[in-house]
Amino acid sequence: MLMSVKVIRNADIVVTWNKEESSHAYLKNADVAFAGNEIIFVGKDYIGEAAEEIDGRGFMVMPGLVNVHSHPASEPMNKSILDELGSPGLYHSALYEFMPIITPDRMGNKAAWKVAYSEALKSGVTTLADLSVAHPSWIDLAAQSGLRVCVTPMFRSARWYTKNGHVVEYEWDKQAEREAFDKALAMIDAAEAHESGRLFSMLCPAQIDTCSEGLIKDSFAEAQKRHIPWQIHAAQSTVEFHEITRRHGVTPIQWLDQLGVLGSNSIVSHGIFLDDYPRNAWYSRKDLGLLVDTKTAVAHCPTVFMRRGIAMKDFGRYLRAGVRLGIGTDTYPHNMIEEMRHVGYVARLMAETPSTVSTSEIFTAATVGGADVLGRKDIGRLEKGCKADLVMVQLDHPMMRPGFDPIKAMIYAAAERAVDTVFVDGNKVVEKGECLTIDYAQAAEELHEAQIRAVEKAPELDWKKRQVREYAPRCFKGLDD
Repeated sequence: MLMSVKVIRNADIVVTWNKEESSHAYLKNADVAFAGNEIIFVGKDYIGEAAEEIDGRGFMVMPGLVNVHSHPASEPMNKSILDELGSPGLYHSALYEFMPIITPDRMGNKAAWKVAYSEALKSGVTTLADLSVAHPSWIDLAAQSGLRVCVTPMFRSARWYTKNGHVVEYEWDKQAEREAFDKALAMIDAAEAHESGRLFSMLCPAQIDTCSEGLIKDSFAEAQKRHIPWQIHAAQSTVEFHEITRRHGVTPIQWLDQLGVLGSNSIVSHGIFLDDYPRNAWYSRKDLGLLVDTKTAVAHCPTVFMRRGIAMKDFGRYLRAGVRLGIGTDTYPHNMIEEMRHVGYVARLMAETPSTVSTSEIFTAATVGGADVLGRKDIGRLEKGCKADLVMVQLDHPMMRPGFDPIKAMIYAAAERAVDTVFVDGNKVVEKGECLTIDYAQAAEELHEAQIRAVEKAPELDWKKRQVREYAPRCFKGLDD
């Protein structure tokens, strides 16, 4: 085993896992050793021999972050277009009118994936749930990234669209629904069988309002049969809340409960618009309790919503109620540390108090909380027997100074700039802040060209046939001359 053992010696700080207290803890001047893809020692004075010794002085070693919700194949394309864009007639959501018309082509998909994977790695993510549409290049890209990827192909029964900017309509296709479901299952089989051992899977009927009752039930049953997580977008917009209450007379969360698909392997993406959300003005007050009683998890992604003046009310309230919570980067940039910062700021703003959620609770949700949501006990913590997924943070980086509390300094100031080295499955994938598995700069240039193509094509897909600059104007005049 000697030839495969690596040890980080004399790290200034190691974020260890205290099993008795079920909590992370700081340990000063400590070592972390791993053999192959498994941690074999966390503590003071590792006495075993090692094939490679890494000087930990000047660093904090922490567990890799677990991202439970992301859209790498599409979201990076929207950068600088959707930053302040929403449909006034659709409660300021961009989901229905604009997002379906800024679409990457096949080369754009690949570039977007590479950009998102790179950003995730550079921000300390070691495990990422990738909610994308089945694509022939996906498995290879996921494996080549070096990430631990939860391959989560989305499928649905209908597409949404608008003819006027204030009414959302649905085009249902039963045959396409089953074809997409079958493709998703084939993609999941390929991921689980991949030789890297880093790919696992989740089932995801895309959105509660675009999926038939049968598809939701069948996919949940298949997830239970396979013992894998199941995730669905629900309670994510005012439009969706009204649509589900109109169809079924109950809220999105209550309808999922009636279908019998809430449970300990279920994840609700976003879960913002509960029955007690102020703008809904609904009569019941059951949704939060249903999430708690059924042990259903919520994937919280504040950044994409705060852009449009929407926020969960609030992260700390859900935690205190007993909701299982993980954190994801639903949108660009796929920067998990910035997302953690937004979790804290948005929660405190909505609760009107800084005491609603602590930084330790946020960090826990981004590590062991995310691992729990994805059904994993071997990631999200530095503990003997867990996967060797770890991050080295440069403590003397100027943005980490002064550094009274290193986790707070990282989340609220330095972010990814202080992330120096990342290991996934014992393999180094980031060094000196640069991704070793993907050419990030080249992928970003390819994505830029793909966005130009998408912008040129967008008027064909828009109900009003507008140029993108008409609804997403540049900050200043001059570029459209």
